[in-house]
Amino acid sequence: MSFMRGDLITKTRKLVKGFAKTEPVWLKSMEKAPPATFPRPQNKLRQITLPEDTYVNKFFQKHPDSKFEDPIKISGFDPPAARLFAWRVLELKEDGVDEDDAVAMADNEYRAERKGRKKAYARLKEIAKLQGKKPPPNPYSSAIKEIQAEERKFISDRFYNPRSREIVEKLKQDRAAMLTDRR
Repeated sequence: MSFMRGDLITKTRKLVKGFAKTEPVWLKSMEKAPPATFPRPQNKLRQITLPEDTYVNKFFQKHPDSKFEDPIKISGFDPPAARLFAWRVLELKEDGVDEDDAVAMADNEYRAERKGRKKAYARLKEIAKLQGKKPPPNPYSSAIKEIQAEERKFISDRFYNPRSREIVEKLKQDRAAMLTDRR
């Protein structure tokens, strides 16, 4: 029925009039009280844009490596650094600062914050070394390092877990059987 235009009632009515289908029981009641029809969009859906999106793009042009260093935590409440940068630029613009100056000021603040984080962690490592303790994990590690730390247990599990070895052996046997069947 996809080749016909119209809704379900119109299509069914055409099929009944053309003797392609017997009249269903529900047709008359649906003609008396048809379901609500919703307007269809004229064109494709427009992309949602926020006022800060242009500044987020500028941030990523200036700092392309921050996509990997500043992780976007889906389940977290802290916004990503690019979003904070853009909000700061908008805040400065509302205060009457020129756009270029606002971008430069927000960029300097971002760089100072990153530098401060690195210095703080370096100081933590120094203190741990002086106390003879193991240095704490980096609280500001990159997203790639965080992902690798999460995956590390699965990598070792892949080689030493007997269940994983059984699965690998079964896959090898299935592949060998498939190759012999193909011949």
